[in-house]
Amino acid sequence: MSTVHEHSHAHHAHDHGDAVGGRERRLLLAFALTLLMLAMEAAGGLWSGSLALLADAGHMLVDAFALLLAFLGAWLARRPADARRSYGYGRMEVLAGFVNALTQFVLVGFIAWEAVDRLLHLDRIHILSGVMLAVALAGLLVNLLVLRLLHGHAHDDVNMGAASLHVLGDLFGSLGAVLAAMAVRWLDWNWADPLLSLLVSLLILGGAWRLLRRSAHILLEGAPEGLDPAEVTAVLRGADASIRDVHHLHVWQLASGSRMATLHVELHEGSEGAAALGAIRRVLDERFGIRHVTVQIDPAGCPDGHHDCGDHAHH
Repeated sequence: MSTVHEHSHAHHAHDHGDAVGGRERRLLLAFALTLLMLAMEAAGGLWSGSLALLADAGHMLVDAFALLLAFLGAWLARRPADARRSYGYGRMEVLAGFVNALTQFVLVGFIAWEAVDRLLHLDRIHILSGVMLAVALAGLLVNLLVLRLLHGHAHDDVNMGAASLHVLGDLFGSLGAVLAAMAVRWLDWNWADPLLSLLVSLLILGGAWRLLRRSAHILLEGAPEGLDPAEVTAVLRGADASIRDVHHLHVWQLASGSRMATLHVELHEGSEGAAALGAIRRVLDERFGIRHVTVQIDPAGCPDGHHDCGDHAHH
């Protein structure tokens, strides 16, 4: 047994731990701010009679849960691997992102149902627009602050992406509430409150669908976005003169930014495996960002599909 990725894997472990620790702190602070604001919006919505505020408070309740899930996901991702979970707990953040996306669909359904009911019964709407406007402005400021805390997460960080999506939805909700409050206060457009709530729910729906599709793709062991396995195979075949063929390539993503690959390599007769392993490790790391690699070297001329093909697994 020989290690292909030992140095590069250890090299990134410390940086990854620091990054996760920073994400934990930002998520915890964002959770506290969101929890405080949802209490204010719920009270303001009940007092003023505004659906936009109540919907945003409901969204913030989901978001508080989403941020808590994201925090727990980041915290669990730092737990070391054990005998039962040899890859560790990094995928918890992907599960958290998947659950967060599903909760958004439930929220959108509630907002849409209530908004349509109010639009059909406008005579029931009685809104204290001054209270609504003050609370909506406060919510907008808090959401901007929370979004700033979560800004700059990695593109493939599903966990932080989920949290940011929820807060972005809140931002739209608070902006809609501000606009609705202004329309009700100065134009006497009571229909603006449920209508803007309905429009905001549609915006949330689009983001939730994208996140659901992305996290499901990772859970289904799909190839990372922007990476073509056929291209990886072709590049590896030319990585070193000792390599005769590359096959059975599988590339997937365990968690955010954690790309992995397994492959079989057939060498020319008389070639040493060390040079091929070093070239494969270097190409996968530098060109494709894949640092966890398992390579099986097959004897020359071994037919594909035989389970006894090659006795040497190099990690």
